Amino acid sequence: MTLLKLLNLQHILMLSVFTATANGYYFHTWKQCIYSSPDLSDMEFIEGFYFNKYPVIKFNSTVGMFEGFSDFGIQTAELWNNNTVVLQQFKAAVDTYCKPNAKPYEAAIYSKKERPTVKLSSVMPGDSTHPALVKCSAYDFYPQPIKVYWLKDGVQVTSDVTSTEELPNGDWYYQIHTMLEYTPKSAEKISCVVEHASFTRPMIYDWTPAAPEFEWDIQLLFIIESAALLLGIIIAASGYIYFKIKTSEL
Repeated sequence: MTLLKLLNLQHILMLSVFTATANGYYFHTWKQCIYSSPDLSDMEFIEGFYFNKYPVIKFNSTVGMFEGFSDFGIQTAELWNNNTVVLQQFKAAVDTYCKPNAKPYEAAIYSKKERPTVKLSSVMPGDSTHPALVKCSAYDFYPQPIKVYWLKDGVQVTSDVTSTEELPNGDWYYQIHTMLEYTPKSAEKISCVVEHASFTRPMIYDWTPAAPEFEWDIQLLFIIESAALLLGIIIAASGYIYFKIKTSEL
């Protein structure tokens, strides 16, 4: 997925001209370097000149000339367009201003990769007659493109799956959630697979459901019965030993 990348550096110069009512007048320029290609080959430089938020003059490196938006702007644009030195300086801004600034941004922000934190959880438990619902969540990853899917015994599942889009956290990172509905089967292996630019290979996370309540009850009953049996053996053995000791004393 190609994301539009925009590098904005804004310089604001505030000039105040005092009149009888002490009104303020503001002039500022806004430089933009816009590109979508990783090699910066389609870099475009735009600089606008504004007075009290209204555009006066704008230069676009794709057009290669100045454009005026007011009487003063039109006159100034014509003057600058006829000035070879000024025009060449603005045309060269793609290489002298944009690209040198874009490369550090690429390395520090756009080329940054953050591994997702993956968590599997039960949404609805199930048994051999009722479907179960399990969720696979990936948190705090960057960049946005990611692929999350399910496997049953190593085969990708294409049905009974519900997924969200990549959701922005609002802090450059993203999260995504996908749920699988399935009927639990003995020895069946359920896995969530995550593919992301921060991984060198697809990461597989196996789902290990908790034992159903009735299984825990059976195990608890077995433990109690075993303990009771062991206690009975100990009591019987103690009684037999006590009997043998008393018999030998007579």
